[in-house]
Amino acid sequence: MAEIRPLRAWKFNSELSAEIGELTSPLFDVVSKKQRDKLYQNPLNSIHLSVPNSADEAYTLLSQWKQDGTLELDALPGIYVYYQYFSLAGSDKEYCRKGFICNIRAYDWPDNVLLRHENTIPKAVNDRISILEKTQLNVSPTHGLYTDPSFELERYMDESMRNPIYETEDYQGVRDVLSVIHDAAVIQRFMSVLRNKKIILADGHHRYEGSLMYKKKMMSLSADSTGQEGYHYHMMFLTNTEAEDLRIMPTHRLIKGLPPISEEKLLEKLEEDFTIKPVEDAHMINEIILGKKWAFGLLFKENAYKIRLKPGRVETLKWQFPEEVKQLDLTVMHYFIIEKALGIPGKNQRASENIEFDRSFSDCLAKVIREEAQLALITNDISMEEVKKVCYSGYTLPQKSTFFYPKVICGFLFSSIQEDEFQPPDYSCF
Repeated sequence: MAEIRPLRAWKFNSELSAEIGELTSPLFDVVSKKQRDKLYQNPLNSIHLSVPNSADEAYTLLSQWKQDGTLELDALPGIYVYYQYFSLAGSDKEYCRKGFICNIRAYDWPDNVLLRHENTIPKAVNDRISILEKTQLNVSPTHGLYTDPSFELERYMDESMRNPIYETEDYQGVRDVLSVIHDAAVIQRFMSVLRNKKIILADGHHRYEGSLMYKKKMMSLSADSTGQEGYHYHMMFLTNTEAEDLRIMPTHRLIKGLPPISEEKLLEKLEEDFTIKPVEDAHMINEIILGKKWAFGLLFKENAYKIRLKPGRVETLKWQFPEEVKQLDLTVMHYFIIEKALGIPGKNQRASENIEFDRSFSDCLAKVIREEAQLALITNDISMEEVKKVCYSGYTLPQKSTFFYPKVICGFLFSSIQEDEFQPPDYSCF
């Protein structure tokens, strides 16, 4: 099953680390242009490695940082414990997502060890490959999920957190804390626990796919590959699916650019499959549908509705999916509303310019009111159990099904796959 290894990290030097909050950045696929432009003003921010103007620029800067001591290579490989403390709207509770960062073998999808829950976009994968190939560096960890109802590793992580290396508040308002485990016996325990696990890839499909493609390229050029070279591994943040503080946020759909949509005619089309109830206060729609299976909010500029699939109608869904996928709210939405009522065929939806994704309910409402979108479809979040069922079935979820919150950040540490930096030193037991 899953083979993990401690990593010998590159980190900002101790003097710079005192201001680590100024050096961190959002992941490449969530950073806005405004954020990027601001972060670029700091010549030492990690954004220059994670979202560079070019792979050549990232390579040149990385070489300079290694030479002038901006970055320092750890003397020993370790397991890095990473906790994220956060709160959610409407709750006084402080959540803590617990996990650890390590290197994991880059398994091909058919190996059925690392399971994906969504497909990738080739352009984004190619971008990640070019940076990885040039820099030989995993700049930020992807997010993987393992299942351990006994919570065996958490006690080691809690102990490590008594002596944090970094602590800062990020762009999400999340408190990020990092510590490290160097104890060889404890690291071996981490490796042993994960050895019989499958891993679900929660976030970072494009970065992971980039590692896979690069591995395949290097293997084609290396007839004597041992399987232990750095390009066979990938940096990952691993969390336990059984933890209560693992949060998945909903991603809503905005419809735009279609021929003028008559609200009355659309409701008539929906009546065959849905019960429809007007909602007086559109701001309450996400609370009204909360926890109700196959229930959605339908927002127009002037009116809002709660719609819910009628009993038995899910059996008329014609897409050839297993029951685990058919039963999902988003499958129902994309078939009965987006394909059947709005006329956007399922095969075209992935690349459709008429569908926009937005995690913010308030943004969706505002865009509809400002007529930046013709309507919005508000949905509930997906559960961890649903994610596991679909992944274990061998299928993938509908596009943009999950938003694991919070996002990890870039800049705490980097993992090299360059041979002389990846392999542990002779004095290490790994």
